[in-house]
Amino acid sequence: MLELATDPEIGGPEFRTVPTATPEEGVGIVEAPRGILTHHYRTDKNGLITMANLIVGTTNNHAPISMAIKKAATKLIQPGKPVGQGLLNMVEMAFRLFDPCFSCATHSLPGEMPLIVDVRDVEGGLVHREGR
Repeated sequence: MLELATDPEIGGPEFRTVPTATPEEGVGIVEAPRGILTHHYRTDKNGLITMANLIVGTTNNHAPISMAIKKAATKLIQPGKPVGQGLLNMVEMAFRLFDPCFSCATHSLPGEMPLIVDVRDVEGGLVHREGR
């Protein structure tokens, strides 16, 4: 860590500018385990935040998460095959691949994840609902 923190090629003053006056706007981008985090802020003349826009990994990964869930559900749900808690676990695994924090972040206070899977026929009619 010390080597990286003192490396002039990645830690020089051109990469981080410390404001000398009250900033009006700022953007920060950080790589994190959940993906890229983008923070965008605007302030008033006193430096108080008037606008904050946070774009987190889940936002960036929404499309591939949805595609993975659809693919998992399409492969796992078969006519005549029971839908149960095992299926819910497999579907949950599809989105945990992209965002390991997502499933825990959606837990309710008692520690349960409100996951519901609706199985529908080709006309959109509800065939089965499994939840926890």
